[in-house]
Amino acid sequence: MIQFYKKRDFGTFISDSFNFFKLYGKNYFKSYLLINGLLLILMVTVVVFGYKELFSQLFGSNLGGDTYYFEQYFSENGGMLIVVGLLTFLLFMVLAIVNYLFPVFYVKRIAQGAKNIKTDEILNDFKNNAGKIVKLCLGIIFIVAPLALFVIGFSYLLIFIVIGFFLIFLVYPTIFNVTTFLMYDYFNSNRSFFESLSYSMRAQFSYPNGSEKSPYWKYWGAAFVMVIIISIVASFFTYIPMIFLYGSILTTAPDANFEQNPFTGVIGIAFFVFYGISMLLSFFLSNLMYINGGLMYYDSRTDLHQKVELEEIDTIGNNE
Repeated sequence: MIQFYKKRDFGTFISDSFNFFKLYGKNYFKSYLLINGLLLILMVTVVVFGYKELFSQLFGSNLGGDTYYFEQYFSENGGMLIVVGLLTFLLFMVLAIVNYLFPVFYVKRIAQGAKNIKTDEILNDFKNNAGKIVKLCLGIIFIVAPLALFVIGFSYLLIFIVIGFFLIFLVYPTIFNVTTFLMYDYFNSNRSFFESLSYSMRAQFSYPNGSEKSPYWKYWGAAFVMVIIISIVASFFTYIPMIFLYGSILTTAPDANFEQNPFTGVIGIAFFVFYGISMLLSFFLSNLMYINGGLMYYDSRTDLHQKVELEEIDTIGNNE
C-alpha cells in the first residue's frame, strides 16, 4: 500500500509512480477502459481517418501539379470538414476531462483508504462533481490556457537571445504541474477555483509553512523525466511507419499512382495503424504523469501529513 500524504524526494516520485501501477494497475485500467475506452477508440478513429484524407488530398494536389486542387477540396467539402472538426473538438474535450480527472478521483479514493475501487464509484464521482467540472473547464479554457499560451509565447520570443531555449524546458513541466495541482486541489479541498489556482502556483515554489526548502526543482525534475520517458516510448511507434514510408518512397521504382498518393496500399495502412497505436499509447502512458502529479500534490499538503499519520496510528490501535 502506498502512503500518499508524506514528503518525497525526486527519485521517490518516479519510483512510487511505477509502484502505484504495480499495486493498483489492474483495477485502475479496468475502470479506465470501461469509462474511457469508447471515447479513445472514437477519437483515434476520427483523427486517423481525418489525417489520412487530409494527407491524401495534400499529396495529390502537390504532386499532381494542380496548385488550386487543395483549396478546391476545402471549398467543396467545407460543411463536412466543419462537422468533423466540431466532432473532433467535442471528443477531445470530453476525452481530456475524463483522462485528466479519472486519476484525480481514483487516487483520492485510494488516499482515503479504499483498496478495490469499482467503476460505478468513479462514475458517481464524475456525476456528483458535474458542476465543479464545468467550472474547472471554463476556468482552464478562459483563464489558465490564455495565461499559459502567453508565457509559452514569451519564452519562444526569447529564443533569439538564447535564454528562451532554457525557459521552454522550465515552462512546459511547470505549467503541467500547476494544472495538475489545480485539478487535484479543486477536488480534494473546499477551496474555490481561484483559491485552488492560487495554491497550485504557490505550491510549486514553497510549502505551506514556508520554512522548508523550495520543492520546485524536484517537482520540475519529476515531471520532466516523465515527459521524456513517455515521449521516447510513444515516439518508437511514430518513427517506425515514417521509416517505412520514406524507405518506400526512396526505394520504390517511379510509379505515378504511388507518387500521387503514397498513403494508399499496405504502406499507407501501416502508417496510420502505427500512428493510431502511438496515440493510444500516449493516452495510456499519460496516466503515469497524472499519478506522478498526484504524488507531488500530496507531498505539498504538509498541513495534512501529521493529521493523516495520527489517524493511521489511531486505526492501528482500534484494530488491535
